[in-house]
Amino acid sequence: MKILRLCFLATLCFVLTACSPKPEFKNIDITGSTAFGKDFSLLDPDGTVKTLSDFKGKVVVMFFGYTQCPDVCPTTLTEMQQVMVLLGPQSNKVQVLFVTVDPGRDTAEILKQYVPAFDPRFLGLRPADAAALERVTKDFKIYYKKVPGTKLGVYTMDHTAGSYAFDPDGRLRLYIKHAQGPETLAHDLKELLK
Repeated sequence: MKILRLCFLATLCFVLTACSPKPEFKNIDITGSTAFGKDFSLLDPDGTVKTLSDFKGKVVVMFFGYTQCPDVCPTTLTEMQQVMVLLGPQSNKVQVLFVTVDPGRDTAEILKQYVPAFDPRFLGLRPADAAALERVTKDFKIYYKKVPGTKLGVYTMDHTAGSYAFDPDGRLRLYIKHAQGPETLAHDLKELLK
């Protein structure tokens, strides 16, 4: 009789799990992907090493860019600022991370001023050295390349424009396409916060 009850409970749990609705994301669902984006080890503006586990319990949105970017980066950070407004009190359960691909110019002091100017909760991160930059961009499949300007010493950075989102348990869940509008992204982050 005891075994029968256990079998019934196990079957009930399976049915309830199978019937629970799967989130309908508007961005690219990469749940279960193990080939990339497992973790990172980057410095915050105070020089403290940050890893994904430091943000456990929050949805993490991770974007790679640089502070002198003329378009994609400020657009993305502005969009994320609007998302935080749309999320209301839930925004306190979201952590936006801006990872520089231009650590030569993006010093800790610059990141400390630039990133929180969009929202004080946003955090700028930088690799400790060129090898760390190479590791994190390779692990997250991020393209970046220095593009020389017309004057000596002047350059821009080509880079991937999308972002990644992790759920509160630290699992990589979404690839977020660039410039979809804050409502679309707010919808997906609400799904991750459920």
